[in-house]
Order: sequence, then structure tokens, then C-alpha cells
Amino acid sequence: MQQRAIDTALTALTGTALAGMLVVGVAVESAHGAPADKPMAHKATSQEVTGHHTATTHHTTGKAAPKTHAVLSGSTTASYFWDDGSGVNGDTGAPASGKPMQKGMFASPSWPMNTKVKVSYNGHSVTGFVGDRGPGEPSHRGVMLDLDTYTFRTLVDGKKPASKYDTGTSQGHLKGVKYQVLSWGHGAGTKGAPKPLG
Repeated sequence: MQQRAIDTALTALTGTALAGMLVVGVAVESAHGAPADKPMAHKATSQEVTGHHTATTHHTTGKAAPKTHAVLSGSTTASYFWDDGSGVNGDTGAPASGKPMQKGMFASPSWPMNTKVKVSYNGHSVTGFVGDRGPGEPSHRGVMLDLDTYTFRTLVDGKKPASKYDTGTSQGHLKGVKYQVLSWGHGAGTKGAPKPLG
């Protein structure tokens, strides 16, 4: 009888403590800007800060992707490049923006420099910025984005390239890459639908 009374008291005490922790947890979440009546959404993202820009890679996790408000969206065929001015493997020189070549740097034949763009393909997405001009002649055949080798490989299969100059895949172009312009840059270029170079 005495043990039963002790067990009952412990159960009541444990329940009260757990309820108190739950209330504290909800209060903390609410203090950080999350509505108390809605669960916090968690997503798998990895960010790499390079230079003055952040390249963000999103991988599909079965949860709803964060909503983005695009000022322009569409799809195109994308190629890849890595131009750092070294002259290696057809390198044509340093990026037109004057910023160093980096992960998350894209080349557009017409968009303003520093335009923020999200690209998606095969369940993967990367957010980067326009930091160079290109592709050149291929833009007249509908290839309207040149992606750095890291972004290109991420979109193919979520892996890393063999090197900065080699994606490590047999693919040279990706058809149907979706793009979302998240904000226009203030550098040289033209807002609106991509136009071929020259």
C-alpha cells in the first residue's frame, strides 16, 4: 500500500515536470518567432560562404521546400564552367564581375551581375549569383546558364565534382534546369527573359 502511494506520487510528479518542460519549450519557440500553434518546419540545407556570397544547396527531404518569391522563373539548358584566369582546360579568364571564381557563381549571357538565382534539377537545388558572362555561342542554341562545376555536379546527383575543371560525369549539358531569379543585381546587364550573348 505504501509502495503504491509512492508510485502514484512519482507518476504525478513526473507528469507535472514533463508538462512544465513542454510549456517552456513552446514559450522558447514562440520567443524565436515561431507561432506557438504551428510546428517548426525543418529542412536539410548546407551552406558554404565563399567570398561575399553564400551558395545554398537544398536536398529533397520529403518535407515542403521553403517558399521563394521569384521575380522571374523558367527553364533552360545549362552547361558548366570554371574560369579563374589560370588558363587551365580552356579557361577563358577571370570572371567578368571581378569577383573570384567560386562555388555558386553562374554565368548568364544577359542578366545583371550579382543577380541572385536559384536553380533546380533532379530533386536538387542550389542558390547562387550571376558573376560572369556566358555561355557564348551556345546561348544562341538555347543554353542560357553556365553553372560552376560544383553546382552542376550537385544538380546531377548531389555529389562533388572530380576537380574544379571536371564535373566527374559524362554530361556536358542539363536540359530542363529550372531557374528562379530571386532578386536582380545592380551590375551591368538586362532584367527579364535571358537573351543570347552579343
